[in-house]
Amino acid sequence: MLNKSAIIRQFPILQQKINGQALVYLDNGATVQKPQRVIDTIANYYSTTNSNVHRGIHTLSQNATIAMEKAREKVKAYINAKKPKEINFTYGTTDAINLVATGFTSLLQKGDEIIITEIEHHSNIVPWQILAQRTGAEIKYIPLTLEGKLDLDKYKSLLTDKTKMVAVNHVSNALGIVNPVKEIIDLAHEKKAWVLVDGAQAVAQMKVDVQELDVDFYAFSGHKMYGPTGTGILYGKEEILKQMSPYRGGGEMIETVEMKASTYADLPFKFEAGTPNICGNIVLAEAIDFMLDIGMENISGHKKSLVTLAEQKLAELPEVEIYSPNMPKSGAISFNLKLNGVHPSDVGMILDKQGIAVRTGHHCCQPIMARLGILGTVRASFAVYNTAEDVDKLVAGVKKAITFLR
Repeated sequence: MLNKSAIIRQFPILQQKINGQALVYLDNGATVQKPQRVIDTIANYYSTTNSNVHRGIHTLSQNATIAMEKAREKVKAYINAKKPKEINFTYGTTDAINLVATGFTSLLQKGDEIIITEIEHHSNIVPWQILAQRTGAEIKYIPLTLEGKLDLDKYKSLLTDKTKMVAVNHVSNALGIVNPVKEIIDLAHEKKAWVLVDGAQAVAQMKVDVQELDVDFYAFSGHKMYGPTGTGILYGKEEILKQMSPYRGGGEMIETVEMKASTYADLPFKFEAGTPNICGNIVLAEAIDFMLDIGMENISGHKKSLVTLAEQKLAELPEVEIYSPNMPKSGAISFNLKLNGVHPSDVGMILDKQGIAVRTGHHCCQPIMARLGILGTVRASFAVYNTAEDVDKLVAGVKKAITFLR
């Protein structure tokens, strides 16, 4: 059982008022707020440790290096990777996916196939389109049914001996749907294709075991899991990372540099050119400890209960249309008002006046919106500090919006 009041007290930003109303923050799919212990760890790093890593023999540099490599070990354990060298620090999920797409330039050729899905964030669509343009590979996609389910029968028909990469999100940022990634991975591996899973919306909501999934790449962001922005992780199987070309060139990622040629460092440094977000990477370990202290099963159960409650209460309003209401969800619910001329942003602005922060628009998922025949949705997404009372305030706020916009 979560001690809700004790958890809420750990988040100083939640103590403020917006437009004279107590803040109800329901935009956690975009970024979550930070507990005091994470904020304190940031301040402590810059007060006591700040120095560049891997490059100095002096004490501060050594301390920073040790702390960042301990954070890498923490991430390895959190997702159950085999080795620390399979954990690559990035600047977020988008950066991690681009790393893989760029690194695969030398591994794909004309006629190869890349399969994505209709439910992806733009960050898991555009990099593959660029890779296809660069290599001559073909993009295929798994369609979304109107119920919000990926059409796995169609997926099976898309898989061929030419399929080289399958990219899919674990949890949809736009609809909150949990995708059957294990089945998708297993089917791809039967064709000897690699699989990348966008885990941005999953890692703060459920236990992720990359070895159990047998996934080839898993990408996620620190700011979705109570850590700083500008941090992220790419997990990749060692044998595949070794085959890939470097994403960026520069310091840290080299073994030797001569005027005509260079050789590259071993993993993971091969993909970590330049000065990293040292503070952010170190603080990510503290964010993981925050979640582990609460318990991932507790967090997962709490978020699912809030989504279920929100869906039940909003469904009682005849003016509200909920998208994919019968699909398994984790952390978010998307809806619109069935009122002529009303845009999701209209609802969002009225909710903001009541201190309720939600996300409106296409959520960087324009193909989903086109499939549903809409411009966007109102998305309420939940974190560990949200409560049933927050759901009640959301529903009350939507009722006021209906009255005002009718």
